[in-house]
Amino acid sequence: MMSQNTPQRLYLMQVGDMPEYQIPIVCYLVQTSAGQNILIDTGLPELMPEEAADFANGQDVIAQLASIGLQPADIDTIISTHYDIDHAGRHAHFPKAQYIVQRAHHLDAQSNPRFAANRGQWEQANERIQLVDSDTELLPGLELIETSGHVPGHQSVLVRLPQTGAVLLPIDAVAFSADFIRDKADAENPDAAAIQASTIKLLDLVEQEQIELVIFGHDNQQWQSLKTLPDFYA
Repeated sequence: MMSQNTPQRLYLMQVGDMPEYQIPIVCYLVQTSAGQNILIDTGLPELMPEEAADFANGQDVIAQLASIGLQPADIDTIISTHYDIDHAGRHAHFPKAQYIVQRAHHLDAQSNPRFAANRGQWEQANERIQLVDSDTELLPGLELIETSGHVPGHQSVLVRLPQTGAVLLPIDAVAFSADFIRDKADAENPDAAAIQASTIKLLDLVEQEQIELVIFGHDNQQWQSLKTLPDFYA
């Protein structure tokens, strides 16, 4: 009987930032017991469009993967949390990857001008895109969590590791630790209700599963305290 294919390592990579605000731009790599390499987001594009001038590249995801012996063709799967330019900027650089995205997000992106400048990266051949609907167990110990609000069909990721235990990656559903509260009011945001519903969903998950490590999407203060590639969580 074959053993289950489960997450064994979680690497964190800072691939750029927003210098004015000191906000890190990050990607993640999950390696499994069966030797799969699963990338979560791909960071900023090599050439920044004018509307993304606030962003700056650092050591890109391809160079960081190379530092631990991985080439773009070694990536089996890309979990695309959403198509914002700081999360999907290098999607087209991985020739063998299957892309996993929420169906609601992929359909919205077809006509949403927010994602137009980066269309050349996220618009892949249909056979390479796996559309999922709502919460999905990708493999034992790796779960996608539908968390709309930041954008329609945004997805967060839960990774269960053998030693660290469960690690929650809210991505942009909760970008900063200060926002991980139940009663945050943001009446000016038209999507405030959806953002708060997703935040509460993740807070409930943390309580139910007793998750001790939540890595927020763009929290610079927290990022300074975390293990980053070549170190990893196991």
